[in-house]
Amino acid sequence: MLWFFRDPDRVPGEGRILSPADGVVQSIDSWPDGRTRVAIFMSPLNVHVNRAPLCGNRHLRAACGGWVPAGFQQGQRPERARGVAFRDRALGDIEMVQIAGAVARRIVPYVNVGDKLSQTERIGLIRFGSRVDIYLPEGISPAVTVGDKTVAGVTPIDRG
Repeated sequence: MLWFFRDPDRVPGEGRILSPADGVVQSIDSWPDGRTRVAIFMSPLNVHVNRAPLCGNRHLRAACGGWVPAGFQQGQRPERARGVAFRDRALGDIEMVQIAGAVARRIVPYVNVGDKLSQTERIGLIRFGSRVDIYLPEGISPAVTVGDKTVAGVTPIDRG
């Protein structure tokens, strides 16, 4: 249990948008609105503390649905999901969605709506197996590919 709840200090990586989660890139999908979704699956062996991918204000949006494992490719309607939107003047709006799967079922936020965040600041924890999706604005290319391992606050997500 102690291993799962570890929260190591990290030296922030170089990049405009850094990974919000430790894990493996499960999929990269284009969306009809021009955005690109990068889905990062966190196994129970990964650190589950999520970090702000960039500076900005945090806005929450909670969503509900049926229990679906977070690793399931079509898991668009998990029971527990928390959307976090970041607004950047140069890049546009970037959305991050924390998804708690059937085992996890709990997202523990560390900050509140409207808080001003620094890049790599700890923003919350998802208990046990989970997924974090990050939606890149149109015109922003991902720097990761499916199967890449990511480290929260260290791995660059975009090519900028």
